[in-house]
Amino acid sequence: MVGSANLNIMIKAARRVARVLVRDFSEVENLQVSMKGAGDFVSKADIAAEKILRKELMEARPTYGWVGEEGGETPGTDPTRRWLVDPLDGTTNFLHGLPHWGTSIALEHKGKIVSGVIFDPIKNELFFAEKGEGAWLNDKRIRVSARNLMIESIFATGLPFAGRAGLDESIDDLANLLPQCAGVRRFGAAALDLAYVAAGRYEGFWERGLQIWDLAAGLIILQEAGGLFEAINPEQSVLQDGSIIAANGSIFRQFSTTIRGAL
Repeated sequence: MVGSANLNIMIKAARRVARVLVRDFSEVENLQVSMKGAGDFVSKADIAAEKILRKELMEARPTYGWVGEEGGETPGTDPTRRWLVDPLDGTTNFLHGLPHWGTSIALEHKGKIVSGVIFDPIKNELFFAEKGEGAWLNDKRIRVSARNLMIESIFATGLPFAGRAGLDESIDDLANLLPQCAGVRRFGAAALDLAYVAAGRYEGFWERGLQIWDLAAGLIILQEAGGLFEAINPEQSVLQDGSIIAANGSIFRQFSTTIRGAL
């Protein structure tokens, strides 16, 4: 696929920062056994990665706004467009030497996500999409799965940790869902969870307490792959509410009813 100029800028930026993150990831293994530990190192790596992305994207499109996990929001002189960036989705995995993390970049235009890139450099998997142009994994077009039976379906989620809100709801969700499905996975990177639904690896995904940079790129990739999504409270916007139910079209109604049954 030959993408737009903006999409090519996003892909170039994701690949550029990946080289730095992969180098830092190899260093984490050495730090795991040191007295200092890896936590401070990874925090610095995350911040440094966002600086690289900001430089790449803002030099290419200096009028656009910016929303990043580390650096917050900076309005642009073009009020209709902004970058939504998570330089390191799956930070805890990265910290522990688990090879499941990536970089997420989305472009918003007039309140709508129009392009998204999620790059997992360890597996060399580049997920991307533009509005109306389909969803892609490297050079292959992807679609959501066609499974329509809950008992054959696998779902992904995130679980609250370190005292974060939502534990009771998550336990209720699992109690409702697990007897009906083939399994639930908790891989620790929301952007990649959405990309995996888009690629047909999972039938669905749900989570609460997410940020706009966790979701934005995954939403356009999922949508262009034929998937559906709503906030857990269907009267809310996913990006504003930070909760999501996502699935292929065949299973969405059954899946969403099950998750909302825990409300």
